[in-house]
Amino acid sequence: MSQMDRQLIAKQTGRKRLLVFDVDGTLTNSQHEITPATRRAVARVQAGGIRVMLATGRRYRDVLPVAQLLGISGPLVTASGALVKEPADHRTLFQAGFAPGVLSATMNVVVAAGLEPILYTDSFESGFDFYCRTLEGAGGLGEYLCLNRSMARVFPLLDQNLPGGVFAGFVMGARPQMLALEAALDAAFPGQLSLHTIRSPRYRDWMCEIAPAGVTKWSGVLPVAAAWGIQPAEICAVGDDLNDLSMILGAGLGIAMGNAQPGVLAIADQIVATHDEDGIGQIVDLLLAETPHSAPFGGTVD
Repeated sequence: MSQMDRQLIAKQTGRKRLLVFDVDGTLTNSQHEITPATRRAVARVQAGGIRVMLATGRRYRDVLPVAQLLGISGPLVTASGALVKEPADHRTLFQAGFAPGVLSATMNVVVAAGLEPILYTDSFESGFDFYCRTLEGAGGLGEYLCLNRSMARVFPLLDQNLPGGVFAGFVMGARPQMLALEAALDAAFPGQLSLHTIRSPRYRDWMCEIAPAGVTKWSGVLPVAAAWGIQPAEICAVGDDLNDLSMILGAGLGIAMGNAQPGVLAIADQIVATHDEDGIGQIVDLLLAETPHSAPFGGTVD
C-alpha cells in the first residue's frame, strides 16, 4: 500500500481507537494458525494505543485461547454477536434471546429438512457449550461433533423439548442445502431471525448460522465500544466472510482480507493482502501511521 493510499484513507475516516478482528480467515491463516508475524502485529497496534477486540463466530470457550495468545484483554464478541462475555471473570455482558415460539418453529423447519441442529447455551461454567440430538453425523457435521463431543449435551428429542437459554445455533451441510435452508427460514420467519450462510473455516461443508433478529457482530461490538467512549467512526473492523459484513459496513473503516468472500470485497473501504500474506501487518502499519503516540493496551507477546 502506497503512502498516498494511507493518506487518503486517513483523510476520509480519521484516527482509529479500536481495531476489531474476525478470527478464522482473518487472524488465522489457511492452515488455521496464528503466525508469529500476526502476533507481533497485534502487539504493535496495542502498544501504539489502539484497543483490539475479537468478534467471531466461534464459541466463547473456543476463542479464549486466541485472546490469551494475542494478549487481548476485554470483552469477547462470540457466536457472531449472540454472546458477549468478559474473560477476566467469565461474566456475561449480553446474551441474545429468541422471541416466544420462534426457536421451536425454526427447529421444526430444520428437522423437517432432514438436518441436525446445534444449539448454543451460555453454559461455559457448567463445562459444556451446546445441545444436539446425536453425536453422529456425516461430512463437516461429523467432524465437528467428533472433535467437540466433550462440549455437547445430547437430547434425542431436542427439537421437541428445547432447553432454556438458547441464544443461537447452526446447521451444517453442503452450500446449496444451507442456502436453501436460509431462504426457507427467512421466508417462514420474516424479520425474526438473523441468518448467515458461511463457509465453515475448520470443517468441511458450510454453516447456516441462526440467531435472533438484529444480532450481528456489530451489535455485539457497539455497546462495548460505547462503554469505552469510542464512537463508530473511531473503529476499524476487519473480516473475510458474510457474518463480518455488519461490522465492516458500520465501522469508520471497514477492511476486507484479500481472501475474503466476493460480497465482503465488494463493500469494504479497503482490501489488504490475504491471511497468508501478512494482511494483518498491512492493517497495523496503516493505523499506526496515522495514530499519535498514546498509552498502550493489552499484554505482551513472547
